Amino acid sequence: MRITDALRLGAALLLLVAGFARAQPAATMAAEASAPRIGVVTMGPGGIFWERFGHDAIVVDDPARGAPISYNFGFFDPAEVGFTGRFIRGEMQYKLVALPLADDMHYYRQVGRGAILQWLDLTPVQARRLAADLADNARPENARYRYDYYTDNCATRVRDALDRVLDGTLRRRMEPRSSGDSYRSESVRLATPATWMWLLFDIGLGPYGDRPLSRWEQAFLPRRLADDLREVTLADGRPLVRAETQLLPQRRAAEPSEQPRALWPWLMVGLATAAAIAALASRLPRTAAGIAAGFWLLCGTLGLVLALGWAFTEHRALWANRNLLLLDPLCLLLLPGAWALLRGRNPSARFRALLVVIAALATLALLPLWLQAMPQRNGHWIALLLPIHAAFAWRWASRKA
Repeated sequence: MRITDALRLGAALLLLVAGFARAQPAATMAAEASAPRIGVVTMGPGGIFWERFGHDAIVVDDPARGAPISYNFGFFDPAEVGFTGRFIRGEMQYKLVALPLADDMHYYRQVGRGAILQWLDLTPVQARRLAADLADNARPENARYRYDYYTDNCATRVRDALDRVLDGTLRRRMEPRSSGDSYRSESVRLATPATWMWLLFDIGLGPYGDRPLSRWEQAFLPRRLADDLREVTLADGRPLVRAETQLLPQRRAAEPSEQPRALWPWLMVGLATAAAIAALASRLPRTAAGIAAGFWLLCGTLGLVLALGWAFTEHRALWANRNLLLLDPLCLLLLPGAWALLRGRNPSARFRALLVVIAALATLALLPLWLQAMPQRNGHWIALLLPIHAAFAWRWASRKA
């Protein structure tokens, strides 16, 4: 080979290598441009009781397919046949719905609920895989799922979908961390604006509700998940959230902060009520009997609901609730005795014995609290209700009215 031919061949090889090097970034850029953008939109709390915990959805923005799509796991139909029965049994069915992001945001704009969109730094392969998984999940035959208020809801579905395409990175980052919050503390905090709602949560949750949650578990709340997404870093140190933008302002009240609960006000109310009952039963026995009837009816009815929820439903958060020792279904058996007292008659010996049994069972509620065995944070309910049960037993169980 002549020198000139060798030089020409070398120059051609150099040009080929340089062209290949230039083509690689161009091909990479083209692949990235063809991949959809993935985001998580988080909506603030609303005014209806089921909106108090907020909401979220996954956004897929694929320009090749039109406007951004919101994959929303929070759809249900209260008018659906059998919905009420499934709700009572803890077998609710929710479904994933894919709709244009603008349409999804229309309702939240109308009711004044804010929305923040976090764009995620996924690879093109991850983005396309998640978009395909969501599209398949949204098909009518795949869209429905068994809803659980704490472990399988709109936010946990978003969390799990992201974790799958990140090969478990999200769970590995979140599971070892905990803020010490529990299902009870979070539920009562968010339900606080509606007194009836936080009371039902606080009375209804058993020991299941008091275990400290990992940040992974706490992501059943959309805002908690959004907060943790901001802190997650990928294997190469990049933050998972690439950019964040506010889609809608929050015009309704923001999430309430947690307020420490002191025991002494509950105890003072319980002791004051017990003293008033003892005094009233001596001076105005029929009035005291009327108050007792209302108290026993309330305790018995709530206790019956708790017992049935434990025995016959899938609501795990209700199971083994120690408030059953305070809100005792046996209180319903005291109502005939209350009727006798209202008529100015002496109640039966069975009534007096039952008063002692109910007061003793209420006292037993102190034992697991003291032992801290599978703790249930119901000390405030013990402080309120135990003195009242004791007052009725002291007044009517030891002697004839």
